[in-house]
Amino acid sequence: MEFHVTARNVQTALAAIEGAIFDIDPAALVDIDPDGTLRVAAALDAGELAGVLSGAGLVLAPGDIHQLPSICCGGCSG
Repeated sequence: MEFHVTARNVQTALAAIEGAIFDIDPAALVDIDPDGTLRVAAALDAGELAGVLSGAGLVLAPGDIHQLPSICCGGCSG
């Protein structure tokens, strides 16, 4: 799943966030776009991501996690 996270303290918690997500999904992609939005593509649902981010020290408000529609064509999974 792909998510955009708009929490305020993303920059300060980035290393912890990456470590926590990569522990669950080593193939995940995590970055921050120029406007400060955390972008995550990982094998997690929104609830799991919220737990991981909170555990990594990110302070989340309701509505901070936005799941994007899937653009998966299914071609790489068989």
